[in-house]
Amino acid sequence: MPDMLVPLLKLPALEPILQEMRAQGIVIRRAHSFEITLVRAFILSEFGDGWADEITPCYNRQPITLYIALKAGELVGFGAYEATRRNFFGPTGVAKAERGQGIGKALLVACLQGMLEMGYAYGVIGGAGPVAFYEKTVGAAVIPDSVPGIYTDMIRRD
Repeated sequence: MPDMLVPLLKLPALEPILQEMRAQGIVIRRAHSFEITLVRAFILSEFGDGWADEITPCYNRQPITLYIALKAGELVGFGAYEATRRNFFGPTGVAKAERGQGIGKALLVACLQGMLEMGYAYGVIGGAGPVAFYEKTVGAAVIPDSVPGIYTDMIRRD
């Protein structure tokens, strides 16, 4: 999967997206440090230990570089930035039963806005899966010759 470059200065406005989510009963907010165990358990359950490990550095940053999505107080999604590398978005994921409601878009834009607030003009989406989604939602462009990118020579997870 290729890496993508996002022009952070051209992001859609975040507040209307957050209001739309709230109207659906979904809260998008920055994670708190006292939620590490709950967030890791959700990610382990839904996405595996690799992503649960990958978000760990987010809790060592101030502000925390992890957003979560809650529905009726239950964790249904997450989005991270500055986790694997500086100026990288991801990993991110939404529980299967909750997909198709705009949660992924809201988490993406919230994280990218966080990167903009840190002073970045462009952001990197490493190993982007849904390329068309990122192109349409935030104007991301594939970085030529970016495969395999940073995810090489990995420890085998059996």
